[in-house]
Amino acid sequence: MAQQAEANLASLLDRLKAAQRELILTAARGSTLPSDGMLRKISELEGAIAATEALMQEEGVRR
Repeated sequence: MAQQAEANLASLLDRLKAAQRELILTAARGSTLPSDGMLRKISELEGAIAATEALMQEEGVRR
């Protein structure tokens, strides 16, 4: 069961990072500052990435 949870977390982390990367690249292509909504979403994804990484580390320590 722990291996499945680890795989699920790794998959989630990959998806979160990919989503954030796409938003950042989209913002970089623009000639103006990104919208507040886009900046907020990038920031929210960063928080989710950090939380996922922390949980993965915590779960790894428990073993």
